[in-house]
Amino acid sequence: MAEEVLIDPNGKAKGHLTTSLLAVAFLSSFGSSMLYGYNLAVVNSPAEYIKDFYNRTVVSRNGTGLDEESLTLLYSVTVSIFAIGGLVGSLMVGVLVTKLGRKGTLVNSTGLVFVAGALMGFSRLCASPEMIILGRFITGVHSGISLSVVPMYLGEISPKNLRGFLGLMPSIFICVGVFIAQILGLHEVLGKEEHWPLFLSLVVVPTFIQLMLLPWFPESPRYLLIEKRNIHATIKALKWYRAKCNIQLEVEEMQEEQRFLSSVPTLSVLQLFRDPSVRWQLLTVMVVNAGMQLSGIDAIWFYTNAIFENAGIPGPQIQYTTVGTGAIEVIAGLVGCFIIERVGRRPLMIGGFSFMGVCCAGITLSLILQAHVSFMRYISVGCVVGIIAGFCIGPAGVPFLMTGELFTQSHRPAAYIVGGSLNWMSNFTVGFVFPFLQMSAGAFCYLVFCGICVGVATYVYFIIPETKNKTFMEISQMFSSKNNSNSEFQPLSAVDQLSLKKMNGYGALGENGEIKAEK
Repeated sequence: MAEEVLIDPNGKAKGHLTTSLLAVAFLSSFGSSMLYGYNLAVVNSPAEYIKDFYNRTVVSRNGTGLDEESLTLLYSVTVSIFAIGGLVGSLMVGVLVTKLGRKGTLVNSTGLVFVAGALMGFSRLCASPEMIILGRFITGVHSGISLSVVPMYLGEISPKNLRGFLGLMPSIFICVGVFIAQILGLHEVLGKEEHWPLFLSLVVVPTFIQLMLLPWFPESPRYLLIEKRNIHATIKALKWYRAKCNIQLEVEEMQEEQRFLSSVPTLSVLQLFRDPSVRWQLLTVMVVNAGMQLSGIDAIWFYTNAIFENAGIPGPQIQYTTVGTGAIEVIAGLVGCFIIERVGRRPLMIGGFSFMGVCCAGITLSLILQAHVSFMRYISVGCVVGIIAGFCIGPAGVPFLMTGELFTQSHRPAAYIVGGSLNWMSNFTVGFVFPFLQMSAGAFCYLVFCGICVGVATYVYFIIPETKNKTFMEISQMFSSKNNSNSEFQPLSAVDQLSLKKMNGYGALGENGEIKAEK
């Protein structure tokens, strides 16, 4: 029996949000993306306890403790090694998703989290600071992999009219991860000295749930058809993820892309840089992913407590104020997720970066004037909240979504390697440079972030077209004029379309990508 087709007011086939789609988006984000947010914030609350553990361990080994400078350096390595691991993980994405598939990569990479959780959880028992540092590195590798693979997986299993909504789910769970770490870090929960190893090792819980449930769901249909050339698995996966829609239309669209890419193997990063037909797409991915971190959001997160302290908030209340900013992150992420299919990608990016730029300028102004005007301290708090909200509503998730949308199947893994690597390198750069920038420029250091935010918003406004409700092939064609390249894409012939309809969506791929009926 033919599937029912949903039609929107413009007469185009419209996908339906199914329980299966929602479950996969939840599981993949819950067990992967959320850990990134959790690991960003988990070391803030127990910082002093971890430093004390390091010092006591060194005393037991050498008879003398560490001076303040050495202790700070060792703790800084513990925090920043997470970004180094993320860079390593992002460089592995291309090989993993091609060999194991999108879902397969997520499932197989869970082993990293269990190893890391065990290392950090037993570090105090074994009196080994090295186990914490190694565990942080391994969790970084996992986050580097999952930050690229989860948006790629969700983008490929989603119908085009839901790709934005599901594509922002990972960014919501990143915010949820930060929020959970802030709550668990409260003194009344796990914020006591005896609990910090448990606090660090809790990353294994969501990963275990993901490992138990995600393998039951199908692989990406686009991966199965275009790279594995398995039409039956593709049809089965599409029927699992779709309800009341014509999967034949999606098979035809994927088959068109497969025919277009039949002579194009999966590209390496070097080949991607050498391909003139994707010049502007590649530049766009580099700008938005680097701009996402160079916007200064990590510096704001890292120095939130100091800014709140300068605003006159009592010390015991700062941890609760920080939790409040975490709640705002989650709310802003939900707003972006639910409005992206209405307003599009460009408005969220332009509005988010522009608002962050205004708030960065506001922090500079308030820090300069707060010595003379007392209420300016609260303006600085409002600007911090504004930067976080502006970031979470768009720039936090849309760059990962756009990285998948701007490229066809053959270019997508390499594009995620480039975007992910730039993201992690920019993350590390901000964390390393910001203290020195703050020392040399004082309050004016936030103007650097203001300029970057305004620059990225301007680039998006003039260069990037709207990709809402567009197929991957349509998006590729939109850039062809900018790249001065002629698309070789040809629609399916009438014979191929008729063959597909007669088989009600079933068939097998021949050597050249044509559809053949099963005997």
